[in-house]
Amino acid sequence: MNLDWLERTILLIGNEEIKKLNAANVLVVGMGGVGSYAAEMICRAGVGKMTIVDGDVVDRTNRNRQLPATFDTEGKSKVEWMAQRLLDINPEVELTVINEFLKPERIAEILETKYDYVLDCIDSVTPKITLIELAYRKRYKIISSMGAGGKIDPTQVKVTDLNDTYQCKLASNIRKRLKTKKIYRGIKAVFSTEEVITESLKMTDGSNFKKSFYGTISYLPCVFGCVAASVAIRDIIGAEIEMTKRPEGLVKRTLASKKGKKLE
Repeated sequence: MNLDWLERTILLIGNEEIKKLNAANVLVVGMGGVGSYAAEMICRAGVGKMTIVDGDVVDRTNRNRQLPATFDTEGKSKVEWMAQRLLDINPEVELTVINEFLKPERIAEILETKYDYVLDCIDSVTPKITLIELAYRKRYKIISSMGAGGKIDPTQVKVTDLNDTYQCKLASNIRKRLKTKKIYRGIKAVFSTEEVITESLKMTDGSNFKKSFYGTISYLPCVFGCVAASVAIRDIIGAEIEMTKRPEGLVKRTLASKKGKKLE
């Protein structure tokens, strides 16, 4: 592969690290507000082989936050649009495009391919749980995006083990579901420590495994996607990743609540 276009990246991380990225195979599931930006950052970093997955088309309500969404792309496939964009960035990237909603049984088939990293950018709980569980069972490295909705402050976006997340209802739900499958630690997560703006919640008809959603601002899903991509890239090249610690006082309050004690 011609790496001249990566001159600035090579200056930053070095030739050996670029070779690691070029040899890597990365799966990005979900091409919405988080996944579309994550996929682009993975591609721009010089990853040599990618698989992108999404079965949705652009809706006018996506234009406030999603990379593929413009007035002209309404009704078009998100994943097909992203595929063309990624190939325009790096024509030599080995790209696999899966244009479908991932049902749980299909996820196992996709994960038969060996990936160096899996980016979970799904916003529906059931497929998200399945992807995390199966990737974990295969010992794939995975970074999972938690809830970017109902929040507005990008400076509170952090990375930690999924078990140490807080102030995120989606993460709490995912943790509880994974614990029933005997999965407790070992999954990196992008989340926000900001309190959710509960007034922004809206219920849905439950289609595509999604019962509700929060309002979103233009930049926050993008930040989640960039942070998720950075974790994958840094892990692949062996760079250090700082993990946010769950506040000790919060842990104590949680334990006290479970024991039925009065909180101080």
